[in-house]
Amino acid sequence: MERTYQHKGVEEARQHLPAILTAAAAGQSTVITRHGRAVAAVVPPALAKSAQPIPLTALAGSGRGLWGRGSAQTIARLRDEWKR
Repeated sequence: MERTYQHKGVEEARQHLPAILTAAAAGQSTVITRHGRAVAAVVPPALAKSAQPIPLTALAGSGRGLWGRGSAQTIARLRDEWKR
């Protein structure tokens, strides 16, 4: 089943919040945007409950070696890229 979303700007969402909440209770999701970029979503309660947080403890140590042998140098180089 493909899910469709309404898109509303922040100000429009603020003005129509009761209708957005009624739509969520009926199973419809609304994406709230700011300057054209999605910043939040109002979703039906059943959908929100299905999103279980995933514990990160199983990933402990899995990033070892991710940045190479000289991680400080790699990070410094990446930071320099942002200064350009």
